[in-house]
Amino acid sequence: MRFIFNKYRKKHYNAIQEFIKFLIILLKLNQSSCNTMLKEERQKIILEKLNQENRVLTTELCSILNVSLDTVRRDLNDLKEEGKLIKVHGGAISRNYNIPFLQPHVYKQQEKIVIASKALDLLEDDMYVLLGGGTIMLELAKILPERKKIRIFTVSPLVALEITQRTSIPVELIGGTVSRESYICIGGSVISKLGDISADICLLGTNGFSVSAGITENDYEVSLVKRSMLAASSQNVIMCLSERVGEEKRFNVAGISEADYFITELPDAHHSLFENFPGHIKIL
Repeated sequence: MRFIFNKYRKKHYNAIQEFIKFLIILLKLNQSSCNTMLKEERQKIILEKLNQENRVLTTELCSILNVSLDTVRRDLNDLKEEGKLIKVHGGAISRNYNIPFLQPHVYKQQEKIVIASKALDLLEDDMYVLLGGGTIMLELAKILPERKKIRIFTVSPLVALEITQRTSIPVELIGGTVSRESYICIGGSVISKLGDISADICLLGTNGFSVSAGITENDYEVSLVKRSMLAASSQNVIMCLSERVGEEKRFNVAGISEADYFITELPDAHHSLFENFPGHIKIL
């Protein structure tokens, strides 16, 4: 009798174990299916953020997507393999932003051309002009008149090359360590050289511009260089897409009062976006 009972109990136990294994397999299959769907959604969000900001940080993505660092890294690796972004230390940058000369598409290029055209109207003969980097500045470099009577100083090798190839305008590249993310020159030597310059006008793009935080950037080294550029000029022009207005990035460049002009693609200088701006800032 005892033998029969033990035999029955063992058979019953084995059946339960097999059922548990079956449930685990079902759960894994379901989880795999969910992860595939979530992965597509995550990667869509990553690419949208790249289109807007040209750069994403892994730590920020973890917070935005509510996933682990390993998950974000796998998503970035997948997108890198598909040729949709370039991985860098701590995150990724847009392919359009990294090598603009070779890319057929620039995010909101027509809007950036409008901004560059407005900025061009501020450049008068005999001015010493200080230029930053980025795609808006490259659009400005492309439309500069061939024999414009100005002298240019820039921290961007790409901007310097574009102007030198197209025009007879004298260009001084303020050299230093080239940032692998923004492709402008950064570091102590750049800041030191900027201290010896007295420019008539400085034109800068920015990743964040708000009344409360002023001019802000994603990168610490870039923020230091831009701060020094603003200090080296009599007039400061800040340029960005209107979607950047109100955004605040991690590192401060300067207060909003440092801007003399603010240029976006919007045709209306009295747009509600600008209603709380200080009165001295000229909106173009």
